[in-house]
Amino acid sequence: MMLDLFRVTSLALTAGDRLVAPLGLTSARWQILGAIIRAERPQPVAWIARDLGAHRQNVQRIINDLHEDGLVDFAPNPHHRRAQLVVLTDKGRRAFESAMNLEAPWISRISDGVAMKDLDAMRRVIGALRNSLETDEDRR
Repeated sequence: MMLDLFRVTSLALTAGDRLVAPLGLTSARWQILGAIIRAERPQPVAWIARDLGAHRQNVQRIINDLHEDGLVDFAPNPHHRRAQLVVLTDKGRRAFESAMNLEAPWISRISDGVAMKDLDAMRRVIGALRNSLETDEDRR
C-alpha cells in the first residue's frame, strides 16, 4: 500500500507541476497558496508548515520565492515581532484561481470511469490514514 501511495504522490506532483507550469507555479507553490487560502486568517510560516505537515525551512524557501514573484506579502504579527504573517496578494489569488480552473477538467479526466462512491470511499480512507499518521507523529 505504501509503495502505491508513494508512486501516486510522485505521479500527481509531476502532473501537477506540468499542469500549472504555464502559470509560473509548481505543485509545491500551488499547495502553499492553497494552504494560505484555506486558513481562516493570515498565519506565520511555521503554522503554514505545520498545517501542511512540512518542514518550516522548506516552506520558508518557497514562500520567499512566492514573495519575490509578488504572489504573497508579509504583514506584522501582533503576537510575535519576528514571525511575520503571510498574506496572499491579488496576483497570488488570481494565480491560485487559475490553477484551480486548470485542475477541474484535469481531475475529471483522470477520474473518468471511477464511480463517485469509490472516489468518496478513497477520500474517507485517505482522511483516516492522514489522521492516524498525524496522531502517530504526535505521540513521538
